Amino acid sequence: MDMIEWQPVILSIKVALISLVFIFLFGVSAAYLMRSTHIPGKAAIEALFTLPLVLPPVVTGFILLVLIGKQGPIGILLNRYFDTQIIFTPAAAILAGTVVSFPLMYQSTKAAFESIDTILEDAARTLGASEWRVFWTVTVPLSWPGLLSGMVLSFARTLGEFGATIMIAGNIPGKTQTIPLAIYFASEANDLTTAGIYVLIISIATFSLIWGLNHWKVGK
Repeated sequence: MDMIEWQPVILSIKVALISLVFIFLFGVSAAYLMRSTHIPGKAAIEALFTLPLVLPPVVTGFILLVLIGKQGPIGILLNRYFDTQIIFTPAAAILAGTVVSFPLMYQSTKAAFESIDTILEDAARTLGASEWRVFWTVTVPLSWPGLLSGMVLSFARTLGEFGATIMIAGNIPGKTQTIPLAIYFASEANDLTTAGIYVLIISIATFSLIWGLNHWKVGK
C-alpha cells in the first residue's frame, strides 16, 4: 500500500465526520419540526428535503455551484462581508456531503420519531417535564436505533460522494481530492492498481459500517 497516497483517505474521513455533525443537527431538527408542526406547504418542504436523494448528485452540485460560486448570491455575500469563498476548498466537500446525505438522516429520523408512542411523551409532560427535557429523555432514547441508522448511512454515503463534490470542490490533490475522486482520476490515467486499492479501502469501510449496524440491530 506504499504506492498510494493516503491523503484522499484521511480527507474523506475528515469530510464525512464533519459533515455528519451538520447532518445530525439539521436532520434531527428538521424531522422533529416536521413531526410536531402543521404548516402550509409541509408536503412541498418535505419533498425539498428529500430531493438531493433522488436528483443526480451532479445536478445537486450544479445548484450548489450556482449558489456559492463567485457570482452566486451566497458566494458574493461571503466574499463581500467575510473576504472568503467556499468553492474549491475542503469546506465545499463538506457542504456537498452534508447536502447529499441529509435526506438519509432526515428520513431515518422522521420514521423513528413517528414510531414513538406519543402517550409516553404526553405522560412526561403531565409530570412537569419541559419540551426540551421530553425530547432528550423520552424522544431521543426511544428513537435511538433510527437515529443511529441514519448516522451510519449518512456517513457511508458521504464517504462515497462524487458528483456534487467534483462540481464545487474540484479535484485538487492534497486539498480536495477524496477517495471517489482519486478512484476516478486514477482510472482515467489507466492506473488501475491505485484505483483498485482505493476501491478496496472504501468498500471495506462502508461494508464494515453497514455490517456493524446490522449486527447491532440483530443483537438488540
